Amino acid sequence: MKVVGILGSPREDGNTTILAREVLKAAKEAGAETVEYVLNELDFRGCRGCDRCKTEREDCAQTDELTPVLKAMDEADAVVLGSPIYFSEVSGQFKLFFDRTYSFLKPDFTGRLRRGRKAVFILAQGDSDRKAHADVYARYEHWLKVYGFDETHLILVSGVHDPGEITKRPAALEEARALGRELAH
Repeated sequence: MKVVGILGSPREDGNTTILAREVLKAAKEAGAETVEYVLNELDFRGCRGCDRCKTEREDCAQTDELTPVLKAMDEADAVVLGSPIYFSEVSGQFKLFFDRTYSFLKPDFTGRLRRGRKAVFILAQGDSDRKAHADVYARYEHWLKVYGFDETHLILVSGVHDPGEITKRPAALEEARALGRELAH
């Protein structure tokens, strides 16, 4: 079992990063092979809209530091995706990454990736209203299912703003660990 973590927070000690690392740690302890990518540390661009992934090849035509991340996501049995909510959306780093997953679509907009995989989507927001940005997950969950992630899970934590604040939420940390253990099987 290979579990890939893709961390979209610009904060090294951000709440989504902490939660994602709890998922990955639990998956590893349960026997999975894990790897993480911190998007803020990579030099990459968003999708250029060249459509070469639809006409000439089956992967993204750009070659940069996101190339191995996309390859790892393609090869993974499960992915852990994390982003804070900024201005009612995922972080800019995460959005640039996710736009590049356009290459996971065939010309007819069906998914290229193998079916039957799992995904955990982690969102943390300062807004204490859990429903304030409910549309964010729905949009990304749709594409994950198209890509081949038949089983998707959401960890949403509201009312956290300061880096590391999530460490005062034991229930959220345990939810992350439980999902990590589940991913390993």
